Amino acid sequence: MLKELDPLLHSQLRLAIMSILLSVDEADFVYLKEQTGATAGNLSVQIEKLATAEYIEVTKEFVGKKTRTSCRITDKGRMAFETYVNDLKTYLNL
Repeated sequence: MLKELDPLLHSQLRLAIMSILLSVDEADFVYLKEQTGATAGNLSVQIEKLATAEYIEVTKEFVGKKTRTSCRITDKGRMAFETYVNDLKTYLNL
């Protein structure tokens, strides 16, 4: 019996965000927007979903007069991603 894939990570944009955050220490909103090609609104919603699940940590700070939002993957998020990839390999018989 195949395990259900994590629906939170099975979204293209959320999967892209997590993949990017796995390879960097942290990434700011502008960088994630550029890398994913997502609209600001959609990216905000997906970041919020990942943060609510505690897969990522979101920090907001002021740099000069602008707000800077940065994201970092959590240990829980890293483990969820690894599980997702392993489950996907099972589906694909790899």
